[in-house]
Amino acid sequence: MTAIDPTAHLTAEQIEELGRELDAIRDEVIAGRGEKDAAYIRKVISAQRKLELVSRGVLLFSFFPPAWLLGTAGLSVAKIMDNMEIGHNVLHGQWDWMRDPKIHSTTWEWDHVSPSEQWKHSHNELHHTYTNVIGKDNDLGYGIMRVDEDQKWHPFHLGQPLWNFINACFFEYGIAAYDLELGKNLHKRRRKNPEFRARAKAVGRKIRKQVLKDYVIHPLLSGPSFLTTLAATFTANLVRNIWSHSVIMCGHFPEGVQVFERRSIKGETRGQWYLRQMMGSANISGSKAMHFMTGNLSHQIEHHLFPDLPSNRYAEVAVKVRALFEKYELEYVTGPLPKQVFSAWRKVFRLSLPNKKPKVKTPDREQELVAA
Repeated sequence: MTAIDPTAHLTAEQIEELGRELDAIRDEVIAGRGEKDAAYIRKVISAQRKLELVSRGVLLFSFFPPAWLLGTAGLSVAKIMDNMEIGHNVLHGQWDWMRDPKIHSTTWEWDHVSPSEQWKHSHNELHHTYTNVIGKDNDLGYGIMRVDEDQKWHPFHLGQPLWNFINACFFEYGIAAYDLELGKNLHKRRRKNPEFRARAKAVGRKIRKQVLKDYVIHPLLSGPSFLTTLAATFTANLVRNIWSHSVIMCGHFPEGVQVFERRSIKGETRGQWYLRQMMGSANISGSKAMHFMTGNLSHQIEHHLFPDLPSNRYAEVAVKVRALFEKYELEYVTGPLPKQVFSAWRKVFRLSLPNKKPKVKTPDREQELVAA
């Protein structure tokens, strides 16, 4: 928690008015969805599939260094597209309004070791409901990092820069483990829970499927290029994992992004929920290509406000949302990718060390609003 509440100047009435203005922005986009949006996602899916197919074809000749470089780069981009602009957003239900069973949150399965159904529960239902609430949002530090000065420091936290780097390299496996809540479910009694065992088996099946596809079938199809194709696939997965982790870190962890205590969301209104999304997220500025490669999660603030709106509409929504930040005198945390990455990692290192001096507690927002 910051020593000074950056929303303390807002009255309860202003917060609810802010909520109504954000609802109006959402309603306008929903009313305007149409064939142009549907054509966009179909075009992206088609391009991703073609790129992956061509890249894997090039890797048949990956024993030639130029083919290895070209195929690996293409496969890396295809995997990022599959996870970021397609999978993540389809699984949010952003395209369910099309009523296309091939592009629907209930049928889509992505190139990821975490089964889509489990990811939707941990991400859509938990993370987006309890954004940045310590002890409720497992995305906040993924259970392996200290994320706020008010959290008790333990010697274990000294290693959190290393844990975070390892998590970045194998991010899809880290997500699968966090979806299973392994930290609490590895206890002997919890391991025997039928529900946990069923979910663990589902993850095991998905991992086997992904490993078989990436590290057995496609390398074998390459014949004499088996080892180089194997290395190319591993590299593509590594690039995809580090990129995804970096984008998510930039959206949730830079300096200026707020975290919240459990008590702060007790009796939370619609307007207060919106305000928490605004203060608990950060954006990445950049080109259209960069926004596309992040799955438009470079508009993380807008995504947290409206997670089910089509991702291709976030850029236009961002203009209106930023105007509301200015109107209500709130900080719109944004910056280029290098700056946000540096800020997030600096925070990781800072919080790995014990506090040098006591932190001033943030005033209880609920009590302030009641008093107002």
